[in-house]
Amino acid sequence: MAAPSPLRNAIIRVLTPLVRILLRNGVSYGTFAEIAKEVFTRVAVQEFDIQGRKQSISRVAVITGLTRKAVKEAMEQPAKKDDDLDEYYNRAARVIAGWRRDHEFQKTDGEPARLPFHGNSASFSALVKRYSGDVPARAVIDELKRIQAVAQADDGSVELLVRAYLPSNDAQMKLHILGTDVSHLIATIGHNLHNDPSQARLQRKVAYDNLPLEALAPFRRMATEKAQNLLETLDKHLSRQDRDNHPEVGGTGRFKAGVGIYYFEEPVDDE
Repeated sequence: MAAPSPLRNAIIRVLTPLVRILLRNGVSYGTFAEIAKEVFTRVAVQEFDIQGRKQSISRVAVITGLTRKAVKEAMEQPAKKDDDLDEYYNRAARVIAGWRRDHEFQKTDGEPARLPFHGNSASFSALVKRYSGDVPARAVIDELKRIQAVAQADDGSVELLVRAYLPSNDAQMKLHILGTDVSHLIATIGHNLHNDPSQARLQRKVAYDNLPLEALAPFRRMATEKAQNLLETLDKHLSRQDRDNHPEVGGTGRFKAGVGIYYFEEPVDDE
């Protein structure tokens, strides 16, 4: 069955920038189609079953439009995870965020202090231990130096150069972020499409389509500064509820929650 026109148009809009990335990275349509078959099958098995009944290959084939053979092959594919990359990203990001918000590692004016590398308190090693668990401080500083987030002086002291973890020189990590951030946005939109408005999740944007080129750079700077300030405020709040940082926090279950902000600009085709 063909997708209704609004959904078809939405799919084209979502796929256009994704296909651009795929082609730049040498991913062919055939490879994309194989991945799509696996994802269609996995989602149908996990989320479209009939309560009390085991999901069958035949039912998955009906739901997805794939052949029974294709469904069977997709179901036999081992699950692929990138938990290591996710943990790597989270640990580095937590160290930088902790450096910016934890008074023990700040100057009197609230800015991140230059830290001695070694020490039981107010040191880079202590910072890593508090916010990155059992990862060696040397491994963390090597990563932060690689992305030019810190500078280390001759005496070993470490200075923070950025306000957030941005893996600007790491294509693999950027692609990992593509998978996590875009999936979060689409999941939020999907939730809002299929749930009562009273249960809607935050989904907002501001945009105008008749702006001069000269207005873009000042707006980009303002949006970056204000968005960073908001994210740091939200980070301080969430960090106090996170059991990795505060094991004493009670409550039930384990959930992931957050807010993502992105900037966009593109020329408008009057035609």
